[in-house]
Amino acid sequence: MIRRPLVALLAVAVLATVTVASAPAAAVAFGAAPAAVDPTAAHPAAVVPDAPQPTPTAVPTARPTDAPDEDDDEDPVRAAEYWLEDYGIEKAWQTTRGKGVRIAVIDTGIGRGPVEFDGAVAGGTDVSGLGTEDGRTPVGAVDANHGSWVASLAAARGTGSGEGMIGVAPQAQLLSVSVGFGAAASVPFADQIAEAIRWSVDNGADVINMSLTTNMPDWPESWDDAFLYAFENDVVVVVAAGNRGSGTTRVGAPATIPGVLAVAGVDPSGNASVEASTQGITIGVAAPSEELIGVSADGTLVEWGGTSGAAPIVAGIAALVRAAHPDLDAANVINRITATAKAPEGVDDAPEELYGHGLVDAAAAVSAPVPTVTEGPVQALQEWIRLYRRAETDPVLPSPAPTTEVVPLPPADEMIRASGPLLPSRDTFLYGSIPLMLLTGPAILVALGVTAAVRRIRLASRTPSR
Repeated sequence: MIRRPLVALLAVAVLATVTVASAPAAAVAFGAAPAAVDPTAAHPAAVVPDAPQPTPTAVPTARPTDAPDEDDDEDPVRAAEYWLEDYGIEKAWQTTRGKGVRIAVIDTGIGRGPVEFDGAVAGGTDVSGLGTEDGRTPVGAVDANHGSWVASLAAARGTGSGEGMIGVAPQAQLLSVSVGFGAAASVPFADQIAEAIRWSVDNGADVINMSLTTNMPDWPESWDDAFLYAFENDVVVVVAAGNRGSGTTRVGAPATIPGVLAVAGVDPSGNASVEASTQGITIGVAAPSEELIGVSADGTLVEWGGTSGAAPIVAGIAALVRAAHPDLDAANVINRITATAKAPEGVDDAPEELYGHGLVDAAAAVSAPVPTVTEGPVQALQEWIRLYRRAETDPVLPSPAPTTEVVPLPPADEMIRASGPLLPSRDTFLYGSIPLMLLTGPAILVALGVTAAVRRIRLASRTPSR
């Protein structure tokens, strides 16, 4: 049964890719009329870093007031959290509430003020260059409340016994890692995410929640090492699939990275959300993404939607599984969540592109008998890197030409020198030609001298006397 608060809520129905996609949404003061207006009460599940800011779009109508619940003593905030009963979370609490597990929320930062976070945040950091060292100063001109909304769904403590916003794993601890979306951040978005993951792992995260998407299937190579670092350190990484209403028709990174648990969104009836979900073969499970409640950084309650909210619900369930089964590695935590998911009505084959393995069931994930697996996120990402990064970086060498055997030439015949009686030889040259030249030369000179003398005598005898 889906229960509703007794006040009118302004539904945040139109989600954009980068920032707020509704006009100021009414802050919810349960049990009375809306008491305030929160100018940042909407944020997309899909966030594209460094993209232009769209113009906010007003949601024209408020949701009508529901009829009173039969139980007049029930807290209206808890009554609005329909997913606690419908998805087996309250039943799972009979076994565990997530004590001893840490969930890192890589987002815009968890606000310091709300009483729902008292004792919940164990530490934090800022990787954007915009926030404070403890990660508790929300960053972003429009989406600053987003991190608080996400964290409240995962592990809010409530405001008292049976009162106030409570998360899926209310005894788990939170790590607040503030990230800056957009050009205002001094650190490149890809570097922020890589640093955020490493910091979360080094500070004891058992589960990491990332309610963001790049709207592109590919991711920077630096994320290979960062996500592999998380997987090798036995961390479950839960990510949002993205929203069709914000233009994300197919899942984008990080939901495309092998080894993560990507979460799609459904409406309160369990049907794939038209506005607040997308599709793709990497989706693991589906969870509620419409008519969600969130605690803003200043403690104001708002209604919001998107797979940004579906992801922390599943991250909280992962924390419950880890608390109930502390000996299970990340691969088997994910396996319990996907193996116990329920097929939506009319869906026979799983996994499939809208729901993955089906609608998440916290009670079954915590308590049902599930066979263990031996391979998981580490092997999946390593194999992807081996196949695709190598193809991108290794030079493609031409195939060697086929070799042809060359038959060797026969050996050359021995050279035979020509000889004959009339051809000169070494002996004839030494003993014939050289002496002949020595004798002939002087004889010629003598002959020439005699000839010259005879001519002079003849000339002289012809001279007339006086």
